[in-house]
Amino acid sequence: MADDPPPELLADSDPRREQLFPVLTEAQIERVAAHGRRRQVRTGETLVERGAPARHFFVLIDGALEIVGDDRSGENVVTHVAPGEFTGEVSMLSGRPGFFRLRVSQSGSVVELERDELQTVVQTDSEIGEILLRAFILRRVEMIARGMGDVVLVGSNHSAGTLRVREFLTRNGHPHAYVDLDNDDGVQDLLDQFHVSADDVPIVICQGVNVLRNPSNEAIADCLGLNDSVDASQVRDLLVIGAGPAGLAAAVYGASEGLDVLVLEADSPGGQAGSSSKIENYLGFPTGISGNELAGRAYTQAQKFGAQTMVAKAALRLSCARQPYVIEISGETRIAARFIIIATGAQYRGLPLSDLSKFDGLGVYYSATAIESKYCRDDDVIVVGGGNSAGQAAVFLSASARHVHLLERSAGLAASMSRYLIRRIEESPNITVHTHTELDAVEGDEHLERVQWRNNETQVTESHTIRHVFIMTGAVPNTAWLDDCLVLDADGFIKTGPNLTPEDLRSAHWPAGRRPYLLETSLPGVFAAGDVRSGNIKRVASAVGEGSIAVAFVHQLR
Repeated sequence: MADDPPPELLADSDPRREQLFPVLTEAQIERVAAHGRRRQVRTGETLVERGAPARHFFVLIDGALEIVGDDRSGENVVTHVAPGEFTGEVSMLSGRPGFFRLRVSQSGSVVELERDELQTVVQTDSEIGEILLRAFILRRVEMIARGMGDVVLVGSNHSAGTLRVREFLTRNGHPHAYVDLDNDDGVQDLLDQFHVSADDVPIVICQGVNVLRNPSNEAIADCLGLNDSVDASQVRDLLVIGAGPAGLAAAVYGASEGLDVLVLEADSPGGQAGSSSKIENYLGFPTGISGNELAGRAYTQAQKFGAQTMVAKAALRLSCARQPYVIEISGETRIAARFIIIATGAQYRGLPLSDLSKFDGLGVYYSATAIESKYCRDDDVIVVGGGNSAGQAAVFLSASARHVHLLERSAGLAASMSRYLIRRIEESPNITVHTHTELDAVEGDEHLERVQWRNNETQVTESHTIRHVFIMTGAVPNTAWLDDCLVLDADGFIKTGPNLTPEDLRSAHWPAGRRPYLLETSLPGVFAAGDVRSGNIKRVASAVGEGSIAVAFVHQLR
């Protein structure tokens, strides 16, 4: 981020500047100004401090502004703001800390809006809202591509924690620079500067000052202030637990219809779908879309309408004795809400193999994204599973892996995988489907080195030197935290609506007068949507539909 090198984020001659820094017309500026105020600014004045919560938005009328960053070489100008252009990026929607300092380089005047005033513009003026949101998103994409955030991650491909932290930052859309301990020149100087060693990896240098050694995701979120803008003491209209497709849909529809919505996410937005490399059967995306990109768009959409999100904060217990209901989360914080939608989803079921967990992140993976694909480029890989997620992973990995072995324990894929994926697999010369085949053993020292699979008909076993296994089998619902507060089915999924028997309702002390609504649980005003619900249909579109339907039932109970 230094001036030479690197250059400014976008020079005036860059053809992308028009998209990232569009110039508003005089009429558009007047419409924005109607929601804020005009004021004079003087050379050298700091309008926004780096690391401060994003609360102030500016449109430049005349004069000049400069966006300034800091790196190891000191302060540097990222880009300039010209008359008619505006400041801000995605942080303006969430109120999270900003990444740059905004300073006046030439005296002039600006239109200034507070964050809530900006949200009013975005929600009520479709033309200007589209211009602002597009620019905010593109600026964040550019920052991510250039590693221009407030985080430096020092890690290694031989560290499982490195993969976890990279996925957390990436799936939260947080720009960061990655320093590869194994390959980057000058890494020792960086370690010496912050008094850390290679044994401490992954190392997160937060906002250029705080050094975290192998931190939890929650510690990273706290250091970056990702949840600082959320008032946990406020009683919400609707608390959505889980930010997968169902939870994000509930947040969008709830907030857009005037509900005060808070989303609680134990890790990162997207859920299981966020780990999908490419979803090709989701309505409206004929060329497909990655799960992470779909989740990112939905997340931004929810913020546009005013929904707030807490990340890396898991629900620990539901206090179900009274309304408003209370959710206990990590850090002993309690959040109250009049209505709750549980969309905590499910996670892939591990295989009953000794030493399997030893290789988590070190050759054994439960998602197939661009991060994992870099680890296994030009290597043989195994994908275990016969559902759509396994098929999407196999097709995606085949573009970079030498060969993909898809292990399916049944007679074929037709019963559990979409036809378009089966055809794609059949047409891929470097994908081999092994039916009636199960993973039998994994071996290695510090990293997975060898595997053994077995034909469950002939009981013949084969050993192979393969260092990468992607497990996408079964689903375990994330309901352990409910502590018998809701009626579950035999597999631990939440029973709702017609699936709740009269006996279920009697044992749950369901109040007389009506039956539970379609997605309502055994607790009035608490709903379940998506993969966590008993009888769910494992499709992204279905989860999105359930999230929106649950909000409709919330309105009926208000």
